[in-house]
Amino acid sequence: MFDGYLTELWTVMLDLSPALILGLLLAGVLRVYFPEGLVRAHLSQPTLGSAVRAALIGVPMPLCSCGVVPTAIGLRNQGASKGATTSFLISTPQTGVDSVLVSAAFLGWPFALFKVAAAFATGVAGGWLVSRLTDEEAPAVADDEQGEHWRTAGNRLTAVWRYALFDILAAIDLWLIAGILLAAAITTVVPPDYFQQVSWSQGLPGMLLVLVIALPMYVCTTSSVPIAASLIAAGMPAGSALVFLMAGPATNIATMGAVYRALGGRVLGLYLGTVIVASIGLGMGFEFVLGNVTADVQAHRHVSAAWWEIAAAVVLVCLMTFLLLRRIWQRYLGPRPGAAVDAGDVTFSVEGMTCQHCVANVTNALQSVADVEHVSADLGSGIVRIKGVQLHPELLRSVITRAGYRVSDTPG
Repeated sequence: MFDGYLTELWTVMLDLSPALILGLLLAGVLRVYFPEGLVRAHLSQPTLGSAVRAALIGVPMPLCSCGVVPTAIGLRNQGASKGATTSFLISTPQTGVDSVLVSAAFLGWPFALFKVAAAFATGVAGGWLVSRLTDEEAPAVADDEQGEHWRTAGNRLTAVWRYALFDILAAIDLWLIAGILLAAAITTVVPPDYFQQVSWSQGLPGMLLVLVIALPMYVCTTSSVPIAASLIAAGMPAGSALVFLMAGPATNIATMGAVYRALGGRVLGLYLGTVIVASIGLGMGFEFVLGNVTADVQAHRHVSAAWWEIAAAVVLVCLMTFLLLRRIWQRYLGPRPGAAVDAGDVTFSVEGMTCQHCVANVTNALQSVADVEHVSADLGSGIVRIKGVQLHPELLRSVITRAGYRVSDTPG
């Protein structure tokens, strides 16, 4: 069992790493190379129009649920509204140019086109609900924010990597690690042919069963299509297979944790609720309209990983190990919170910062204090460094407390 778990853990890493690194780089490119006001001009308003535009951008992009998270966080950091960010998060991983062609080959064009329409509609609905039911906060990072790591880079390529590593991956790495470990455990316990062995896989019960299994599992959009085709050929209704194709790529445990970290619990609830209700509703609608769709089974199974998948997995392991060691140093081995680092420098360990908006809150509160010249807040470790002249640690501690966060007396 343990050997099987390790095998599945490595398989999840191979599947996840290329897409995640691609998403991190894309987020960095968008942040560093795109004009500062482009995202803010078109996606910043908590309106239906912003949700529609975000879905239109996301539907053709070939990013899976883990690859889309850093890209979406990058859009949010550039000023995209919560609704637009959620629309992008939901619509993008469900489809893409590559998966549309694969879906058409395996399941036919009616199925492929319905899946595209479902991804777009689900993204718009989720974005609109988030815009209507949550308070739109100020952009998490202002254009002139001094605390972003990438702004200190010497050139743009270095800035892309610094933004991807320190401003995006460092904020979600612990959630990703937990999600990867759990996803491997689920895959080990639930065999690939589980659905084929269940006799009551028809109708709504079958859709609910597929949903329960698909939501926490990691499966990318394109690779999920052969699985769906095999399930249909084994007797599962096309509507249940559509639920799998929507809920499986749209989210997994790692994505849930990252969304909670970046956007908060209410957005996560609306995000999951939209995916659940829409996948069940559209699955039943598909069976009603196109229930006689059949699939030619051409199941694909990877017997060996490509060199670039192995390289991406190794790189991701190294990056997350580096961030873990960096966090340990900053929390336990670095300067003691509240102590002077250099002349005029003070560092604190702050608890309660869960997203970039929290970072902005702490930064803005401290920058309002006289004699504070610069604030650098690290979301991943919770370490906040303040530079200035004649700083008073107790005053700074009280400012952070009044802002709604807690300063630890000892790192941790």
